Amino acid sequence: HIAGARQHNLKNLTLDIPRDKLVVVCGPSGSGKSTLAFDVVYAEGQRRYVESLSAYARQFLPQMDKPAIDLIEGLTPAISLEQQTLSKNPRSTVATVTEIYDFLRVFYARLGTPCCPDCGVPIAAQSSDEIMERILGLPEGTKFMLLAPQIDHKKGTHADLFKKLKTQGFVRARINGEVTSLDPVPELAKNLKHSIDLVVDRLVLKPDMRKRLADSVELGLKSGEGRIVVSIIGGEDIFFSTDAVCPKCSLSLPKPSPQLFSFNSPQGACPHCSGLGAVEYYEPMLLAPNGGQSLRQGAILPWKGRAFDRYAHDLKELGLRHRFTPDTPLQDLSSEARKALFHGDAQWPGVIHFLEQ
Repeated sequence: HIAGARQHNLKNLTLDIPRDKLVVVCGPSGSGKSTLAFDVVYAEGQRRYVESLSAYARQFLPQMDKPAIDLIEGLTPAISLEQQTLSKNPRSTVATVTEIYDFLRVFYARLGTPCCPDCGVPIAAQSSDEIMERILGLPEGTKFMLLAPQIDHKKGTHADLFKKLKTQGFVRARINGEVTSLDPVPELAKNLKHSIDLVVDRLVLKPDMRKRLADSVELGLKSGEGRIVVSIIGGEDIFFSTDAVCPKCSLSLPKPSPQLFSFNSPQGACPHCSGLGAVEYYEPMLLAPNGGQSLRQGAILPWKGRAFDRYAHDLKELGLRHRFTPDTPLQDLSSEARKALFHGDAQWPGVIHFLEQ
């Protein structure tokens, strides 16, 4: 609620602006739109927010004058964005530009409670004995490595870490997915991000290995600060933590960190769209919009002309398997033949495969 606004060319204006709504201020030039939005609402919201901070923090922030108004109620801290486009980068949003996103990531990481994505039960901690029992529950004869996470997607050569691990008696580490000897010390690119896991032990699951496994698990938890990874040879990685595990599904989750809530970080970004929220792909209907044309006539637009000649023999072989010829209109192809043409079969990779290359 704003009462008696007299800032600049506003003439004792009184109005109510609804909360949780998209409100547009419009009117002729010189009517006071910008004054109301920026010099009254934004300025007072920013001024009150700055005044709520300590004297030490206020000295680093710009001080804004109190607008000429009688009363303003129900106002929350405000942000303003310049009217021109700041960046064409798709990873730049209102939240990242204003740095609100940084605060939200910290809030979720520090105050959030991890829940199992399968059953929704809050994640609880597990002891080293429980971890060991789950490992012993794997099929007998399973070959695996016991890893202790050290570095997760961080830049640097990490030479000091390698030297430290070497002096502690360890001989191998998994660097960016590849097991590497620590002698000589691996040389990593300084400006690239790396993931490093210490190889604590390499084991084959047997009934009489409980003592060795217990010692390795304890050493791994100590080296990995409560985290270990069981990397099955030729299989998946199983994450264990003394901090978080689902009591029903036995699903372990990493400790919440701000990076996990960032779509600009490899740890938090969707692996399918890389955090952009959209996926580009080839649509067969757009690649061949004219169903009345045949392959030889250039029905597939990117393959008009010489490109068709390059794959003509393979397409003839594909046609023999799916009962069509290079002169058959695409609209007469069966659904199975169209799928094989664009997405491939056992002997033909598919049109889309070649375009993606």
